[in-house]
Amino acid sequence: MAEFTPDVDPAAVGLDARRLSRIDAHLRRYLDEGKLAGCQVMVSRHGKVAHLSSLGLADLETGRPVETDTLWRIYSMTKPVTSVAAMMLWEEGAFELTDPVSRWLPEFAAPRVYVGGPAAKPVTVPATEPIRVWHLLTHTAGLTYGFHKVHVTDELHRLKGFEVGVPPGLDLAGCVRAWAEIPLSFQPGAEWNYSVATDVLGRLVEVVSGQSLDTFFAERIFKPLGMTDTAFWCPEDKHGRLAALYAAAPSARRPVRMDTVGEAFKRPPTWLSGGGGLVSSTRDYTRFTWMLLNGGELDGARLLSPRTLDYMTVNHLPGGADLATFGRPLFAETRFDGVGFGLGFAVVLDPVAYRTLSSVGEYQWGGMASTAFWVDPVEQLSVVFMTQLMPSSAYPLRSQLRQLVYQALVD
Repeated sequence: MAEFTPDVDPAAVGLDARRLSRIDAHLRRYLDEGKLAGCQVMVSRHGKVAHLSSLGLADLETGRPVETDTLWRIYSMTKPVTSVAAMMLWEEGAFELTDPVSRWLPEFAAPRVYVGGPAAKPVTVPATEPIRVWHLLTHTAGLTYGFHKVHVTDELHRLKGFEVGVPPGLDLAGCVRAWAEIPLSFQPGAEWNYSVATDVLGRLVEVVSGQSLDTFFAERIFKPLGMTDTAFWCPEDKHGRLAALYAAAPSARRPVRMDTVGEAFKRPPTWLSGGGGLVSSTRDYTRFTWMLLNGGELDGARLLSPRTLDYMTVNHLPGGADLATFGRPLFAETRFDGVGFGLGFAVVLDPVAYRTLSSVGEYQWGGMASTAFWVDPVEQLSVVFMTQLMPSSAYPLRSQLRQLVYQALVD
């Protein structure tokens, strides 16, 4: 792998080098205060890396530093990859966005919707319309996550063994069958709720393509884009590059190591999570963002057409609503005010309501271990941030990083 380093003078792409240095100074305070072990940030414009910094330690206990080739668990930053995979199949005519998913996943043939009662005896009614492909892509299917812990259907997921992980031994097909037995949180299309929808979408990719999700990703996305270090697990010869996983501990002097969770990524998983299963590098995910920014193509490899990508990155919520008005006030990897949702991405609708420097049409997502990325077509800008701290809501890293990147734009 070629060395991944800045390859352009920041001034040549409208960025002020002195102002970019504020990014590192700010992040070092997090390291000095014991809030983060280490992190990496990449800022590129017009397809050129203008700023790349590797700060702190990938492993506090051994003193191993963050390097340019450090590997990171990207969790929900897997979701845009799965959404791209689905839309590649859509471009081939494999399905329509309005198709009921039960055509390929018959377990969803007759979903029921929770309307009342405790978890021990939920009251349900039939869904008034089928779960469709676009419901999965937009998180409007009525599905949920067990870790939300605010709704009875969240509890029903936990009772079946679905919280952060899944019951031992289940593969993706088994997970989807189990989720289909749990009542939906609301009627399909009625609300937005961050959920296992993208994992169900990953299973749809498998059934429609006839390939396992890891094979489809490897052959159709990672190989064409030159993403040589991205996979559903970290093989033994790369264990020395995988950053340790930590939990935020505000009352302690440094974050707490989470090997019980983190070490799981060092072996093949029983299930392939299209919603949160990938390990990647900053270099690899940067190439993924460049493909997006370049209208679906990179270095001669075209995954999507520009029109498809434009369609994916506009707001698909009914009536042009933002997440604050159409979504449930639960955890998600973005703020809700001024942000809509497309087909696999959060999309900025109103930077003023968002309360953060950004552009209308910027799209993005993040991961449970505080990783994040965004793509700004207006500024021809992409940013990738990697660290390994759970939960991602522990510190306002994402909004602060936006401030620090946009204040460095001077053209």
